[in-house]
Amino acid sequence: MKQRLHVKYGLCLLLLFQGVSFYGQGALGNYNLAATNFMSLYNNGDYVGIFGLFDADMKKALPQQNTISFFSQNVKAKMGNIQDMQFLEFKNGAHVYRTYFDKATADILISLNPNNKINGLYISPPKPLTIPILDRNLTPMQLPFNLNEEWFVFWGGTTEAQNYHVNEVSQRYAYDLLMVSNGKSFEGDPLKNESYFAFGKEILAPCNAQVIKVITGVKDNIPGETNPEQLTGNTVVLETPNKEYVLFAHLMEGSIAVTEGQMVAQGTVLGKCGNSGNSTEPHLHLSLQNTVDMEDATGAMLFFNQLWVNGELRTDYLPVKEDFIKNSNN
Repeated sequence: MKQRLHVKYGLCLLLLFQGVSFYGQGALGNYNLAATNFMSLYNNGDYVGIFGLFDADMKKALPQQNTISFFSQNVKAKMGNIQDMQFLEFKNGAHVYRTYFDKATADILISLNPNNKINGLYISPPKPLTIPILDRNLTPMQLPFNLNEEWFVFWGGTTEAQNYHVNEVSQRYAYDLLMVSNGKSFEGDPLKNESYFAFGKEILAPCNAQVIKVITGVKDNIPGETNPEQLTGNTVVLETPNKEYVLFAHLMEGSIAVTEGQMVAQGTVLGKCGNSGNSTEPHLHLSLQNTVDMEDATGAMLFFNQLWVNGELRTDYLPVKEDFIKNSNN
């Protein structure tokens, strides 16, 4: 493939983008290492080190002195150091990282050759950093379930093995929660939502909050089918007093019991667990985020104040995959 070079200096921050090859999601670890090395060298002002990450064609396209000038004068001077790089998506075979600088946010696209050398690098135009990034909740939370109900964590935790959501910035650390008995989530006809133990269970407010967004009118799927056009399905988003946003997705059609602007107390019924949106079976998708709309959000860790975990009482706990969880009496 003939390579194309685009070099532009100034606010656009378009560095270089060459032809890329796709190595699949299994290569994510190599890309994360490359992103980590890039961030470390950049923050230390070691632009010669960044040049050393390039393959031969990149080095010809952007010689060492040009690399130094670009990063020192066109990136560092305008945006400052990098605070965090979070994998966002695959694009044209490359990996895109949502990158949070001191003064702005931008997306950095990186492609690697088979020897894990950078053969393509694109920095999108910067955007002002206006929405604070959350690390975890400050507001004490209880599980959004009735007292004696035990739920199962299908996806949850902070590693990719525990939680496939971690590679999606907007849903990072989200939970998928369902109910299990004898190793199964349903009994009877698997094509009927009513066969699933979680279907129709009440979903409660985990804290005192304001209802900030409601989506209704989405039909529940036949189990095994999905509705990616209406991703979260019937949805409630709460805003806590600490400006944290808790999203409840895939609720049952017609079950939402609150309206936008309503103040709710901890334990208020929000709706019922359903199978609407991009969902293959009845479950609750639960996530903490830093803004109202999921597509603009960065996910954060959601800890619960006190709960039973696999029969043990835990405090300030973040549930992980395969935990059985239920509320305590306190």
